[in-house]
Amino acid sequence: MAVIRVVVADDQELVRAGFGMILDAQPDIEVVAEASDGEQAVAAVGEHRPDVLLLDVRMPVMDGLEAARQVCERYPDCKVIMLTTFDIDDYVYDALYAGASGFLLKDVRRDDLVHGVRMVASGEALLAPSVTRRLISEFAARKPSGASATLRAPSRLLEQLTIREQETLRLLARGMSNAEIAAELVVSEHTVKTHVSNVLSKLGLRDRVHAVVFAYEAGAVVAGEG
Repeated sequence: MAVIRVVVADDQELVRAGFGMILDAQPDIEVVAEASDGEQAVAAVGEHRPDVLLLDVRMPVMDGLEAARQVCERYPDCKVIMLTTFDIDDYVYDALYAGASGFLLKDVRRDDLVHGVRMVASGEALLAPSVTRRLISEFAARKPSGASATLRAPSRLLEQLTIREQETLRLLARGMSNAEIAAELVVSEHTVKTHVSNVLSKLGLRDRVHAVVFAYEAGAVVAGEG
């Protein structure tokens, strides 16, 4: 069984310790390091090369956004989950553009935390269930500072996708799970996974959440549509 290596970065010791205890109790997860600021988080990822970094949005010395950007640029194999105390935090939008694979609220339930780490480690994107659709619906109206040029997508790139892949992208961008997309398209979940994989590969996107950003930037979907 492959073990998921995790670094937990938060300036609150109790948060770090609590998340660390929950994750270390899982047979397939190991917390390899902790960090109390953004600079330490980047250094810990460089030293331990974890699969997942749990990173607080608001950090001293170097904030979580800059730490996420540096980790995603230097260590692309490490998936970043941002931690926030707010349902919708301005920094979250920038963090997703910086390369983070999603975010969780700090009051996340134990099971959801564990599931989230496993999901992101497997290559999925993660948005807290309580805010997923609200977050997605507001993407189009916001232009985060420092947004990556690779995600400012010309609509012509959509032409690389088959009709079925374009349909999958539009449904994915509305916050649908693989099961929901499969039901909508009347295909198997395995087929949906193949479509999603093809979309990410053809468009050069990191994961599902960046496919959502791409879809709005390219005009494949419009906020509030559907």
